[in-house]
Amino acid sequence: MQKSVRYNEGHALYLAFLARKEGTKRGFLSKKAAEASRWHEKWFALYQNVLFYFEGEQSGRPAGMYLLEGCSCERTPAPPRTSAGPAGARDALDKQYYFTVLFGHEGQKPLELRCEEEQAGKEWMEAIHQASYADILIEREVLMQKYIHLVQIVETEKIAANQLRHQLEDQDTEIERLKSEIVALNKTKERMRPYHSHQEDEDPDIKKIKKVQSFMRGWLCRRKWKTIVQDYICSPHAESMRKRNQIVFTMVEAETEYVHQLYILVNGFLRPLRMAASSKKPPISHDDVSSIFLNSETIMFLHEIFHQGLKARLANWPTLVLADLFDILLPMLNIYQEFVRNHQYSLQVLANCKQNRDFDKLLKQYEANPACEGRMLETFLTYPMFQIPRYIITLHELLAHTPHEHVERKSLEFAKSKLEELSRVMHDEVSDTENIRKNLAIERMIVEGCDILLDTSQTFIRQGSLIQVPSVERGKLSKVRLGSLSLKKEGERQCFLFTKHFLICTRSSGGKLHLLKTGGVLSLIQCTLIEEPDASDDDSKGSGHMFGHLDFKIVVEPPDAAPFTVVLLAPSRQEKAAWMSDISQCVDNIRCNGLMTIVFEENSKVTVPHMIKSDARLHKDDTDICFSKTLNSCKVPQIRYASVERLLERLTDLRFLSIDFLNTFLHTYRIFTTATVVLAKLSDIYKRPFTSIPVRSLELFFATSPNNRGEHMVDGKSPRLCRKFSSPPPLAVSRTSSPVRARKLSLTSSLNARIGALDLTTSSCSSSPTTHSPTASPPPHTAVLESSPADRAGDSTELSPCRSPSTPRHLRYRQPGGQAADSSHCSVSPASAFAIATAAAGHGSPPGFNNTERTCDKEFIIRRTATNRVLNVLRHWVSKHAQDFELNNELKMNVLNLLEEVLRDPDLLPQERKATANILRALSQDDQDDIHLKLEDIIQMTDCPKAECFETLSAMELAEQITLLDHVVFRSIPYEEFLGQGWMKLDKNERTPYIMKTSQHFNEMSNLVASQIMNYADISSRANAIEKWVAVADICRCLHNYNGVLEITAALNRSAIYRLKKTWAKVSKQTKALMDKLQKTVSSEGRFKNLRETLKKNKKHSSWPCSCNPPAVPYLGMYLTDLAFIEEGTPNFTEEGLVNFSKMRMISHIIREIRQFQQTAYRIDQQPKVIQYLLDKALIIDEDTLYELSLKIEPRLPA
Repeated sequence: MQKSVRYNEGHALYLAFLARKEGTKRGFLSKKAAEASRWHEKWFALYQNVLFYFEGEQSGRPAGMYLLEGCSCERTPAPPRTSAGPAGARDALDKQYYFTVLFGHEGQKPLELRCEEEQAGKEWMEAIHQASYADILIEREVLMQKYIHLVQIVETEKIAANQLRHQLEDQDTEIERLKSEIVALNKTKERMRPYHSHQEDEDPDIKKIKKVQSFMRGWLCRRKWKTIVQDYICSPHAESMRKRNQIVFTMVEAETEYVHQLYILVNGFLRPLRMAASSKKPPISHDDVSSIFLNSETIMFLHEIFHQGLKARLANWPTLVLADLFDILLPMLNIYQEFVRNHQYSLQVLANCKQNRDFDKLLKQYEANPACEGRMLETFLTYPMFQIPRYIITLHELLAHTPHEHVERKSLEFAKSKLEELSRVMHDEVSDTENIRKNLAIERMIVEGCDILLDTSQTFIRQGSLIQVPSVERGKLSKVRLGSLSLKKEGERQCFLFTKHFLICTRSSGGKLHLLKTGGVLSLIQCTLIEEPDASDDDSKGSGHMFGHLDFKIVVEPPDAAPFTVVLLAPSRQEKAAWMSDISQCVDNIRCNGLMTIVFEENSKVTVPHMIKSDARLHKDDTDICFSKTLNSCKVPQIRYASVERLLERLTDLRFLSIDFLNTFLHTYRIFTTATVVLAKLSDIYKRPFTSIPVRSLELFFATSPNNRGEHMVDGKSPRLCRKFSSPPPLAVSRTSSPVRARKLSLTSSLNARIGALDLTTSSCSSSPTTHSPTASPPPHTAVLESSPADRAGDSTELSPCRSPSTPRHLRYRQPGGQAADSSHCSVSPASAFAIATAAAGHGSPPGFNNTERTCDKEFIIRRTATNRVLNVLRHWVSKHAQDFELNNELKMNVLNLLEEVLRDPDLLPQERKATANILRALSQDDQDDIHLKLEDIIQMTDCPKAECFETLSAMELAEQITLLDHVVFRSIPYEEFLGQGWMKLDKNERTPYIMKTSQHFNEMSNLVASQIMNYADISSRANAIEKWVAVADICRCLHNYNGVLEITAALNRSAIYRLKKTWAKVSKQTKALMDKLQKTVSSEGRFKNLRETLKKNKKHSSWPCSCNPPAVPYLGMYLTDLAFIEEGTPNFTEEGLVNFSKMRMISHIIREIRQFQQTAYRIDQQPKVIQYLLDKALIIDEDTLYELSLKIEPRLPA
């Protein structure tokens, strides 16, 4: 009998060799011997599930081996130690790591091991656990249990199958029995049939009764089913399903259109440009093509697959399941994120490529393709930007009509959440690229081109039509009449205002723009804006009365040409005020930035760009602010999210001010703060201007003299750090130190080169009794100021190399060679010094003045800059948002008190005093001079004894008066009603009364059109009325009254009129074709795609690239849809409580577009009789009566 187990020793040695070379874990461990207290150090090597141990690391033959399969490993505490031996040895033994390997079967002693380090012990335990295949054994046990369970199920199913087989056999027997009974009954029935037939022949009344009973049963059954069907049709579930199906059908149509747009983008632009880039003389490189069309082809392929899936789902109608399609689409939508991030860069690359004439010519050839429908490449590149938000809106509507127990509701909610998360990332980029697209669109309309519009930092501000008055020699205006037809026709100009330039263009008959040869491009840095004529100028007085005070002047002083004046007329006083406010905003922004640049760059240690760049708060994300990657016009990152405190800090930062930020802030501040808080911040900045500059920037600013800096800044009561006000009037020199009527900017480098060195420090002598003698410290140049009558009498157009054009006439700058400097001439007030510094900004600083005087001048200029900033914001606020003060008398009084406090400042400059007085005058006027009509005034003026009838009014009269009424109602909407979706709330009549009034007016005008048509009894009269109203709609289209077009087309599409087939048969084909064209223009398909394109580009009749030439009346519902999309797509505040300023920027962009159309009025004379007819509610028939009349005129055909 065999007592031992044989094994292959050679194979075991081979495995030991592999364990030494490739073992999973190798190293020294102490193994407990058979004796309880002895440990032997061995070298262990683990290979797969076999643990070898050797006498040493160099031993070739293993001393033993263990099979670890099925074992377990656990840590054991250190064994107790005897007190013998040194304490250090006992501590070392206690720190060792002990663990035991248990082999899981009886008769096998556990393997006790220890190592020196705890980390090594844990690694050995983990390796032994993996080698024991414990997880595999557990899995095997689980699978075995499942297998036993399945075997039991199979046995149970076999038993059940046998039982069913026996039941089927019993049923077959029963069927055979029933068949035999049926045969017997049939035989009995055949035997009784003669008797029944005879009985029926004998009783005809019974037969009639049976027929009536059968008819009644059928009628009752049909009535019951009809009631059931009608109840279901009227049920909320059926209505929800109908709306859900309609949403899906609309989604499929929109997806078809989107795929077609992507197809045009790829096949009409991307692939042809790739081929052009591979030609011998490529107009564009492959890298530029890839940058412009990043991921465009991939997006097209993705949506083609998605579109095919949608069409396949329609085959299963009415069961429409879409969740699985979105599950497939969601993981691949990340390519949109790359497209959005690249979008602005792609437009910049495209703008740079257009400077190549060959590329521009080739691109125009591609855009002339009929498939493009007159759209530019920039338009096609923008379509993917709005696709994700469109999906979000669709899913939102689907979920609104999907029951909570629906099988795909959870999947749709998950898809919506993922798309909203992706949309938040994309939101910034959609807003940031609007300005670039606008600039490119304007540049394309100018025949000569305009290079300044290809500068991505050039921000669009305003556009409109102005009349240029021929100006002329020696500053005298020609004696022209405003009412002259030739002046209106020949002098009309299309004007565009940007942050740095002002463009003046003429419009050709073909709709193209042409820059004026002289004065077509005005650099605002060379311009002086004269808001009001000088009271002492007789010619200006005459022109003011002649033009009704609608004119304003821009004096241009180019460095390389003679100065000239541009005189422009606005169509109304409101238009003039709006233009003046925007131009002043741009000029003051450049002037403020330039002034701060001068002040900070006097010190060699710091410049303004370096200061902005070194200020991490302007570009680095923090807990209370998050920036976008896009830079604004001041080369500072735009704010994405921020706290209210950081937004107010940006508003009052004296180093720069973005006009776009100011407009956005004033449009939307009531969403996240109050007017009182904003005004308190402005007041605080005015009183303590140094708080508007970060501490680090102030340290750099005053780094010239640390001692002086400490002297000024340590004392919190220093008069230089806060303002002191006194009742006496300002100094006499201040009142005459600069022109009162002009806002002057002289910061150009060309003027700097012509003017000698002049520094602010020359005027600081007035603050110190010490005089500087030329002999003590002779400077290379000395500035002398003296009053000269000859200068006042001199010609204003003559420029001396010793005097800046903006230097006051009574202050003259001299070179030191003519006359020795006198100390009395050096004593100039700070106000005069500031005026001179503004005129001669950017020059070098002559030596000879100590740092205290330089610091004082710097502090003075910062206070002046703070005053300019406060007045600038207040002027913009009062002129463009006057309703804020009309509705809040407390705010108005606080602003008046602040302005009166400003007027008491003894250092106030003349131009600042003039600006303050203008704001005070605008606020103090209780009744604003508004030449625009109001609807209530029109109603009061239309009390005529007898109104005109429809037959006596021409289509032109109707169209003009409809346009006048629509624009009056549209213009009356205050912009604050567009915030917060008030028109969708339960209390909408209280929150947005003017929007509700606009909607009511739209419905009344549409009802009037339908009622007038239905009033005619004969077919011919109704057909003539339809043709006349279509003609009215076409004239409204020519007048850019698209709201009126939609009013009329909506009336003609009402069911009461649309069903009159005989009447429509009498309408001419030309009228029907025109009707279809008008309906296509104002169709709501694709979020009013055609109407937006018409507003953005009127190809044949307008040169307006960004919107059709105002005046115009767009359809208000289109903008309300955009605002609702923005409001629902993103919250006002983040989870951290920060203001979502990217959302505020998009809302402001839409409000500015609406206000642009509101501000330009129509020049249409009011006709009371026509208006009385249009507003006569007695002519309106309600909807039910209209349909009854329609049925009476043309009854329904029998089914």
